[in-house]
Amino acid sequence: MTSIQTREGSVTDENNQADSAVLRVNQLTKRFGPGCSFCEHEELEENYCPVCGSVRACSNVSFDLDRGEILGIVGESGSGKSTLVKSLYFDQQVTSGSAHIQDYKNGEANIFTESAQQQRYIRNYIMGMVYQNPHLGLKMDYSSSGNVAEKLISAGHFHVGNIRDRSAELLEKVEIPVSRMDEQPQRFSGGMQQRVQISKALANNPPLLLLDEVTTGLDLSVQAKVLDLIRSIQRELQVAMIVVSHDLGVIRMLADRTMVMKQGKVVEQGLTDQILEDPQHPYTQLLVHSLL
Repeated sequence: MTSIQTREGSVTDENNQADSAVLRVNQLTKRFGPGCSFCEHEELEENYCPVCGSVRACSNVSFDLDRGEILGIVGESGSGKSTLVKSLYFDQQVTSGSAHIQDYKNGEANIFTESAQQQRYIRNYIMGMVYQNPHLGLKMDYSSSGNVAEKLISAGHFHVGNIRDRSAELLEKVEIPVSRMDEQPQRFSGGMQQRVQISKALANNPPLLLLDEVTTGLDLSVQAKVLDLIRSIQRELQVAMIVVSHDLGVIRMLADRTMVMKQGKVVEQGLTDQILEDPQHPYTQLLVHSLL
C-alpha cells in the first residue's frame, strides 16, 4: 500500500521528541458567558457564577501527555471533559491557558494563540479527532474513502492514486471492507461509522489522537471491537491518545493514566490502576464504587 508522508514542517529531531511530552497543557480555562469580577477572582464552590450566570466548563486544567501514552479523562455529564478535548481541537475557543505540542514549532508555541491558518495546520497534520456523534466527524453524503480523502486534501495532498491507496489502506486497517470503501457512511452501522471516523483521523499519521465518548450508544459487542481497534492502533503506531469517557470500564481497558474531572476541575489524576484500585478523592471513590 502507498503511504503519504506528512507533517513536512514539523520537528525531525526524534531524540529530543522521545524525551519530551507530546502535549503540555497549562491552566486551560473555558468559560461560557460574559464573566465578571466575582467569578474571575473568587473561587466558585461550583462551576456556576451566581452573579453573572457564567459557567466554567474547564477551570485551570493542567496535564502532560507522553508520546504513545493513552490518557483517560472520566467524569459525569457536565464535568467538562468533552469541552476540554474540543478546546484542544479548536472547536471551542479557550478563555485562558496554554497548550504546547512537541511536534509543532519544537513545543515552543502556545497553540491557542496561533493564527487560524496555523490552527488549521495543527488540525490537519498534528491531531486527529473522533467524535461521539459520527455526524460531527464525517460527511454522511460522501463515500467513506471520500471522507478520508478530504482529510488528505486539506493537508495538501492531491495525487489521486496515492489518496485512493491511502484511503483503502486506512479503511482496511479499521476493518472496513475495501469493497465498501465507496459507500456512504450513512449506510453503515454506528460501529462502522466510528471506524470510518478513526481511519479519517489517522489519515496524516498524527502524533496525537482525541477520542470523545466513542463507544457511547454502541452495543456491547461493537464496543469491544472498537476498543480492541483503538488499543491495537496505539500499539502499532505509538499514537498518543486522550480518551474521554463516563464509562470506567472503557478507561480501565484503554488508559495508562486517568484524570478525573468534576464541575470543570481536575479532582484527581494518576496511574489508572492506582485511581481505580485506591481512589483518594471522595468523588472518585463514588465513581469507582458505582462501577462495582
